[in-house]
Amino acid sequence: MRVLLTGAAGQLGHALIASAPPEVQLLATDRRQLDLADAQACRDAVLQHRPDWVLNAGAYTAVDRAESEADQAMAVNAEAPRALARALQQSGGRLLQISTDFVFNGAQGMPYHPQQCRDPLGVYGASKAAGEAAVQECLDPERCCILRTSWVYGPVGHNFLRTMLRLLAEREQIAVVADQVGCPTSTAGLAQACWAVLQRRVSGVQHWSDAGAASWYDFAVAIAELAVRGGVLERSAAVRPIATEDYPTPAVRPSYSLLDCRSTRDALALPPQHWRQALAAVLSDLKAT
Repeated sequence: MRVLLTGAAGQLGHALIASAPPEVQLLATDRRQLDLADAQACRDAVLQHRPDWVLNAGAYTAVDRAESEADQAMAVNAEAPRALARALQQSGGRLLQISTDFVFNGAQGMPYHPQQCRDPLGVYGASKAAGEAAVQECLDPERCCILRTSWVYGPVGHNFLRTMLRLLAEREQIAVVADQVGCPTSTAGLAQACWAVLQRRVSGVQHWSDAGAASWYDFAVAIAELAVRGGVLERSAAVRPIATEDYPTPAVRPSYSLLDCRSTRDALALPPQHWRQALAAVLSDLKAT
């Protein structure tokens, strides 16, 4: 299986490279080899390499900065998937497009099913929603899979876990938003789901996160507890819950963005792992490095 991977230098890219199945011939590209803001380069890469799959793990993920860099966010998150899909329609390959819970507005207060309508709140979510729509418009349905996920973190890259570990070690107290609810998702588990999509040729819109639910405050408290217990931190700052209105940001975030992953777990034949178990495993990996 010949797979063209974008975003190889990102946190998910690292996990995908580390867990690539032996039958995969992986063409891993980061921004230096393939700039997703360049639609022509995206088309050329597909037509040059003619992969069986493109695994589009690259993205513009700076949620707040996207509010002032809408053109850049749209170029990477919407126009790149469009270019990849058009080229794959010509070459005969398939596309796995990684997307996000931020395509929903968070107003319904219960987990979102894969077929629910998109209604993003900010530029980042709108750019990812536009990328989904472009893939569905340009590529035959059986040859594309949109895999939405949430609150992704891992042992490398810029993410909530690594930020919290730094702040918990440096400060006496930190304040974390407690009224936004979703589910943390480890890059290791997400990478496993991605490879299962390719191996099983799963198509359509799918949802994947670790199991359970949490607020950002819950996540931070668990990081502090498990990091001290596992020896990653010698001590931890106290974690104080605050409301979203107490921590204003340029982008509006969904207050409830839990994803219903039941149908995807069945399609991929992968059992759920609770987010605390996944977090403990990531912290163990960090301790070992």
